[in-house]
Amino acid sequence: MFKVKLRIIVLVTSLIALLVLAGCGQTAAPNKKTISAAGATSLQPLVKAAADEFMAKNIEVQVNISGSGSMTGLNNVANGSIDIGNSDVEVTPELQDKGLVDHQVCIAPFLIIVNKDVTVDDLTKAQLADVFTGKITNWKDVGGEDQKISIIGRAASSGTRMTFRNIVLDGAEFTTDAIAQDSTGNLLTGIKQTPGSIGYIDAAYLNDTIKALKYNGVAYSVDNVVNGSYPIYAYEHMYTKGEPVGIVKEFIDYILSDEFQNNFVEKNGFIPINK
Repeated sequence: MFKVKLRIIVLVTSLIALLVLAGCGQTAAPNKKTISAAGATSLQPLVKAAADEFMAKNIEVQVNISGSGSMTGLNNVANGSIDIGNSDVEVTPELQDKGLVDHQVCIAPFLIIVNKDVTVDDLTKAQLADVFTGKITNWKDVGGEDQKISIIGRAASSGTRMTFRNIVLDGAEFTTDAIAQDSTGNLLTGIKQTPGSIGYIDAAYLNDTIKALKYNGVAYSVDNVVNGSYPIYAYEHMYTKGEPVGIVKEFIDYILSDEFQNNFVEKNGFIPINK
């Protein structure tokens, strides 16, 4: 009789343990599929908007985004440490043999911005070149007040810096007196807090704490970029190492879809690639 009771106790205990394990299995969270994207901070707002929408449609997917500069994004996707490298610039010669595939996702316009105490509203290309190369150091020399010009730009790894240098400075070097910030957010803070300062950002980051200047008498607008009268812009790239597959391909396809391009791109300060 004792042995029968003992067997029953063991059987019941085992059954309870199995039920507990089964219950744990039912409540365990499903494995997340992850996508890693890093690089140009200029493209970050759009990639984040796409990630939020994509994750809402695909709850098993996690998209991790970081801003580290275009060149860092290119190098990291080339060495396989991330899935997508976001960049303002095309692949550099030293990375041409790394098998990177270019996906152009939108157009990013760039703005010349100043501290709100600056009275100048418009600068020509020649004036900007003289300012950013250090030939002009006072606002009075370009029609403003007698005030020192403080230049706040981006670090050497920035695609925004490269685009600005190529288009506005025709490849000339920035003055060594320019302060280099590692992100667009830090540059904005610097311009806001520094009297007489000037810098450059992409249009997606413009806010009412700073002022955007006209370029050669032309204010930025989508129409002025499309008709060619406002030339400071770049194609935005999302690079993969080889052709994308799986959820990475699905994510890029979503960004290029009519749904996203027509409803989210301009709203986030960019221009749809089909324009």
